[in-house]
Amino acid sequence: MSKKKNDGSVRRKYEFIKSNQRKYKTRMMCRLLEVAPSGYYAWLKKPESDRAIEDKRLLRLIRASFKASQGVYGAPRVFLDLRETGETCSKHRVARLMRENNIRAKAGYRTRRYVAGKPFELIPDLVKRKFEVSSPNRVWVSDITYIRTWEGWLYLAIVMDLFSRKIVGWATRSTMHKELVLDAVMKAIKTRRPKNTIIHSDQGSQYGSDDWRRFCRSNKLEPSMSRRGNCWDNAVAESFFSSLKKERIKKRIYNNRKIATADVSDYIESFYNRTRRHQHIGGVSPEEFEAATRTK
Repeated sequence: MSKKKNDGSVRRKYEFIKSNQRKYKTRMMCRLLEVAPSGYYAWLKKPESDRAIEDKRLLRLIRASFKASQGVYGAPRVFLDLRETGETCSKHRVARLMRENNIRAKAGYRTRRYVAGKPFELIPDLVKRKFEVSSPNRVWVSDITYIRTWEGWLYLAIVMDLFSRKIVGWATRSTMHKELVLDAVMKAIKTRRPKNTIIHSDQGSQYGSDDWRRFCRSNKLEPSMSRRGNCWDNAVAESFFSSLKKERIKKRIYNNRKIATADVSDYIESFYNRTRRHQHIGGVSPEEFEAATRTK
C-alpha cells in the first residue's frame, strides 16, 4: 500500500475514533483499529497534514487561473500560470488536484476527415504544411468560418502570422463575398507592413480570383493555396477556429451580428492575442512571444 493511501486510511480511523469517543474508550478503539494513541492525540491538535493544507492553498490558485482563462485552460497551462507566479509544485500535482475537484477544460469538437486533393492550377502551395516559421511576417495564413445569429449567418475572416500564431487581421460581414477577406487582410497590412510575405489559404473562391492575385501583388504578398478539400494544408487556421468555437462561442446562437462581432473582438484582441497561452510558442501568449523576440 502506498504512503498516500495509508495516510488516508489512518486519517479515517482517527475520524472514526473522534466521532465515537463518547460511546467507547479512546485507547480501546486505538487498539482495535491498530493506531497509536499518541498519533491520534497529535492528530487532534492538527487534523490536516501539511500536504493537505498545501493542496487547499494550491487549489485556490488553480481555480483562480482556471476562472481567468474562462474555463479554457487544462492542467498544462494552469501549471504554467502557477510557475509564472513563483509556485514550485509539479505539473502532476496540478493535474491531480484538477481531476479530484472536477476542474476540466472545455472539450473540443470532432475533426472531420478529408481526402487529399489536387493543387490549384494558378496558385501553388508554397507552405506545404511547414508551419514552423523563424521570423514575423514570413508566412501568414487566412481562412473563413461562420457564426450563427438570429439575424442570419455572420462570416469571420482571419489572418494569422505563423511565427507567433497572432491574429494580425480579422473582419466580419453578413456575406462571404471577397470584400470580407480583403477587409481582414487590409487590417493586417496596415499593422504589419509586409514585404514578400506568403499568405496561405484554402481554395475558397475569395482567394482564387484575379482580383485577389492583383491585390496580393500590389501589397507585396505572395499567394499560396492548399490542395482541394484538404484541411490539413491549412491546419493552423482551422485550429484557431476550433479554439474560438469551443472556448467562446460554445454552440450558442447570438441575438444579432453586432453582439457576435463584439464577442469575437473580445476573444481575439483581449484574450487570444494578449493572454491565452499557446503550447507551440512555449506556453506564452502571441503578444508576449513577439515582445520577447524583439528584446533578444
